[in-house]
Amino acid sequence: MASLLSVPPTAPLRHKVNRVGVIIPHKSYQTSVRNGRLHGLSLVTKAKMAVEGDVLEQESVGANDKSDYGVVSVHHVGILCENLERSLEFYQNLLGLEINEARPDDKLPYRGAWLWVGSEMIHLMELPNPDPLTGRAEHGGRDRHTCIAIRDVSKLKAILDKAGITYTLSRSGRPAIFTRDPDANALEFTQVE
Repeated sequence: MASLLSVPPTAPLRHKVNRVGVIIPHKSYQTSVRNGRLHGLSLVTKAKMAVEGDVLEQESVGANDKSDYGVVSVHHVGILCENLERSLEFYQNLLGLEINEARPDDKLPYRGAWLWVGSEMIHLMELPNPDPLTGRAEHGGRDRHTCIAIRDVSKLKAILDKAGITYTLSRSGRPAIFTRDPDANALEFTQVE
């Protein structure tokens, strides 16, 4: 089944960070452009320190400045499942996510699978779940949840209706739908342009 939710894993990653800076001795002013947006001007002070005979360059950031350590995107989200095959039926066959065959599934001491969500992944892990299966919020937006950007909430709504899967719509009125997987993990699907 063609996926409504994912870009083929062969699509190139488009996470680039461009930096613009002005350097003044011992200080530099930096800003960055990520995803077409300008991200604040910050003062970065350069300091040199010796560590066991080596000289390292250290950046110190002022108290009011954001620390920029190079966040690019979410790489993957780990989701616990009781039964891998049941979860794959949901994520792969119902939602249309594809397995990332390049990720090893035999290197860890538990069963699992890596599924593409655009250029990021969900790591299904067959492990005991410490969370209760009952007593959770009916609306997944009031619980820990994973949010996946999609193109058409109405198409996903039809898929969930056909499969008899319960869901709630966003209470803010925006195009988003909340549901739970077979292990009660909350999922949000939000519509993006």
